[in-house]
Amino acid sequence: MLAGKEIVLIISGGIAAYKSLDLIRRLKERGARVVPIMTDGAQEFVTPLAVGALSAEKVFTNLFDREAEHDVGHIRLARDHDLILVAPATANLMAKMAHGIADDLATAVLLATDKPVLLAPAMNPKMWQNPATLKNADTLRERGIAFIGPASGEMAERGEAGVGRMSEPLDIAAAAEHLLRDQAIAAGKLSLAGKHVLITSGPTHEPIDPVRYIANRSSGKQGHALAEAAFAAGARVTLISGPVTIPDPDHVTTIHVESAAEMMAAVEQNLPADIAIMAAAVADWRVVSEGDQKIKKDGSGKPPGLELTENPDILKTVGHHETLRPSLLIGFAAETQDLIKNATSKLERKRADWIVANDVSPATGIMGGDANTIRLVSANNVENWPAMDKKDVARQLIARAAEKLGREPD
Repeated sequence: MLAGKEIVLIISGGIAAYKSLDLIRRLKERGARVVPIMTDGAQEFVTPLAVGALSAEKVFTNLFDREAEHDVGHIRLARDHDLILVAPATANLMAKMAHGIADDLATAVLLATDKPVLLAPAMNPKMWQNPATLKNADTLRERGIAFIGPASGEMAERGEAGVGRMSEPLDIAAAAEHLLRDQAIAAGKLSLAGKHVLITSGPTHEPIDPVRYIANRSSGKQGHALAEAAFAAGARVTLISGPVTIPDPDHVTTIHVESAAEMMAAVEQNLPADIAIMAAAVADWRVVSEGDQKIKKDGSGKPPGLELTENPDILKTVGHHETLRPSLLIGFAAETQDLIKNATSKLERKRADWIVANDVSPATGIMGGDANTIRLVSANNVENWPAMDKKDVARQLIARAAEKLGREPD
């Protein structure tokens, strides 16, 4: 949701200013451009050199900077970006905002902006609990200013604890994403607003005995990236994930399952959906009878006989559903030979609208890697996509899905 967004980060003069360095990193990880403004007080805690190095941007500090103000620079900072984020927001800065004081660059930008503003307060608990501060916070909320925190915990001062700590950088970045997403939905700018997208991701584990299982080699990176991209496009997202080692995407309802049968049940329970993307690498087979105890060698040199049976075919079941088939059903085909032939056959047999086909031969490095090279197979066409990061694949596929449903963004 922050990819391509421009955020003005105002750092004011509190001990929590040191967290702003990590916050810049977290925002940039999500694809945002971060333009820093530092008050005089902030520069007592962290240096413009450090902030500039992490942001890779000019650090603005002075309202009367001749170079910046020749074209009314504080107005550009206030208007030419997507979000104003204040972290930390001190009691002093909040008081100035509440009373319309603009005596430095930070407060001038805040007074002149017509963009969303998000505050991350940080101060001593007694300062936060002071009626004047609470009144100022209420005033700012009434004016549409958004808040994240403050959190509760120990303070920098010895023996001090309570509500007043600045929220953690990850939580602030998530709040920024939420705020911009809500603004875009309200403005009708998100292509999948109001839509439900159901996604499966990762492998399944089919137990043989308490310590062994049958599985496919899947990291879940592509499916999880699709969930993030669908959320960023405004959708309500349900992600059904097999066992993976990567974290759950933010803001997404994630359901954890182990086996194909559990994934099938979870998919059926979470229909209907407008779009279903079956990206999971589901094991085709499971043992008929799972062992209650670990199967031991018997000394014969022969492996135990394992009777296998076919797992439920999730994509086929959804594709042939009489009442709950999604408007757009997308399957994945991971192949090591005859890629297009096998993908086309899968499209027809399982009544999918599209198949995302990729060659997962070991030499490609796709399984478990960060990049993907896909062919988008439909009934009448095969598109060859260039190699790209799995997050870029996800964004493009979600954009195409939205276009297919006739929900192009403004």
